[in-house]
Amino acid sequence: MKPIPITKPYFTNAESRAVARVLNSGWVTQGPKAEEFEKLFAEYSGSRYAVATNSCATALHLAMIVLKVGPGDEVVMPSFTHVATANAVEEVGARPVFVDIDINTYNISIPELNKLISAQYQPDKKSKGLINRITGNRLKAIMPVHLFGLMADMEPINRLAKKYDFYVIEDAACAHGAEYQGKKAGALGDIGCFSFHPRKIITTGEGGMLTLNDKKLVDKLHELRSHGSSLSDFKQHSKGVCIMSDFSILGYNYRMTDIQAAVGVEQMKKLNGIIKERQKGAAYYNKALKEVKYLKIPVAAPNYKHIYQAYVTVIENNAPVSRNNLMKKLQAKGIATRQGTHAVHDSGYYKNKYKLKRDDFPVSLFAENQTLTLPLYPGLTERQQQRVVDALINTLN
Repeated sequence: MKPIPITKPYFTNAESRAVARVLNSGWVTQGPKAEEFEKLFAEYSGSRYAVATNSCATALHLAMIVLKVGPGDEVVMPSFTHVATANAVEEVGARPVFVDIDINTYNISIPELNKLISAQYQPDKKSKGLINRITGNRLKAIMPVHLFGLMADMEPINRLAKKYDFYVIEDAACAHGAEYQGKKAGALGDIGCFSFHPRKIITTGEGGMLTLNDKKLVDKLHELRSHGSSLSDFKQHSKGVCIMSDFSILGYNYRMTDIQAAVGVEQMKKLNGIIKERQKGAAYYNKALKEVKYLKIPVAAPNYKHIYQAYVTVIENNAPVSRNNLMKKLQAKGIATRQGTHAVHDSGYYKNKYKLKRDDFPVSLFAENQTLTLPLYPGLTERQQQRVVDALINTLN
């Protein structure tokens, strides 16, 4: 039997034709296609603006810079996330502060967040902000992660942000098209950051996007992503400018090419269909696996739209086979699986630098050790899904 991969990008001839048109145009770096992709993305997400980058990691980094997060600041985030979430904070000299998750949603736990703020922070006498009692740092932002296609509980987060005057940066890498109380991911905080890695809902190979409503920040992002240039290459070309523009700030090469953007434009046209296919596949798994012993399936409340960027289950501790052995046995049967993601506080760099202990965030650690992601992608047939289900049940029991 053919192996079943964990995921597979959904391309048709439309992407090939779009890339060919860009190649034939002679303009392959950031240009008109990137602008078209940005416009489509902003309209879909419900934000005024979107700014394309070459990855979600660089999008997160730029979000830190334009919101002036830096040394002496802290950013709160869930421990159970990809390491890129924390790295963006480290890169600007700020301090990531971890919070445990809700095992039912894999997202930041609101009770744990409230407990953290009560225990570690006190009001700043000079403003309505918060200062860490231990480090003396200012709480500058919270970065909820919308993990696996399910948004975090944003209402209480935004309420805290308004009360204590800190930013909300949505790490929406996995959540393009997900909704919370009728609003799409990336439109509920100050800035949203997205990924177009091949395992995400839509892909451009690599790539990222920021969504926001502040025009001044957009202008700054445009400069930062292009070496600090006040005028992009395409704008210079369009205006017939021969002299290089001024570089008034320190910038980076975080641009998205028009080759990638051409793929992104075509992927946007397929987005709703891709989400429906994923939801259909998730519904099949839900029905087939809901009564399986030792296995917990993903959940979503009625006011959430789960887009299932990944179908992540939990293998209970008392299962007759360990999660890791289960993965090996499924791999031997031609079925690819993965753990959900990482408990960042237990990774070498963060554990050593901040003297963190494994059991500081026990639910995140449990999720790292016990989550199991099943294959899910457009084009995965019910026969293939049933093969996954049968192999999983037989191996588990």
